[in-house]
Amino acid sequence: MDYTNIIKKIKAHKKTPNLKIKIKKEVEHFTEILYNTLFDTETLAEENIDELAKTFEKLVKTSCWQKEKPCEEIWEDYLDCLPTILDKLNKDAEAILAGDPASKSIQEIYLAYPGFYAIAIYRLAHPLYQMNFPLVPRLMTEFAHSKTGVDINPGAQIGEYFFIDHATGVVIGETTLIKDHVKIYQGVTLGALYVEKKMANSKRHPTIESGVTIYANATILGGNTTIGANTIIGGNAWITSSIEPNSMVFHKPEIQIKNNA
Repeated sequence: MDYTNIIKKIKAHKKTPNLKIKIKKEVEHFTEILYNTLFDTETLAEENIDELAKTFEKLVKTSCWQKEKPCEEIWEDYLDCLPTILDKLNKDAEAILAGDPASKSIQEIYLAYPGFYAIAIYRLAHPLYQMNFPLVPRLMTEFAHSKTGVDINPGAQIGEYFFIDHATGVVIGETTLIKDHVKIYQGVTLGALYVEKKMANSKRHPTIESGVTIYANATILGGNTTIGANTIIGGNAWITSSIEPNSMVFHKPEIQIKNNA
């Protein structure tokens, strides 16, 4: 069989000339080295910084295809951010240790908590998002998403001492603002009330003030929705308007039990 015609049609339909699938693997490799450099005591930071720089250079060549937006200068600025990121992540780990009675040690949190891992990769991706480094921060958080089931857009703004308990199924949208000492459980969605392309540059996702706890499967939607400080949101609640501080919000289900005896 002559494949010439089929190959010509495939080439004709390739509409993304800059799409290189290998960038996903390169980003995953960069992310894993970065995580180990920050946390693993057997990984020498002195050696890994050089490897990270070389890997980052590859990412620049693969993802920075617009000549008017050079990316070469980003690395040193990003490197300066790493000590601050690590400080924030240590505070996140402390929040988990203090807030989860099942946690036995700080080592367990770093090694076994998917919520912590998802937060860590988000915090490592967020500065790159702020620097307008194309695609890479999103691929970093999607890598964490694939490993943990937690989907945090790198554009979200998240304060200190953040805790995702049990993880899995958590969604935090791009324009979400989360302040300090916030704790959320599995299945929580902080999303947009409306999904329209024209809203791309507007605040579409909620604001969560300090000290808020959001229990499993609660959904909070809308850029104008603010959850006031020290509020507790019960499981399965559906919220599309603001809640005053120091409130308790809960969903009241109707459960019927039938005796078949």
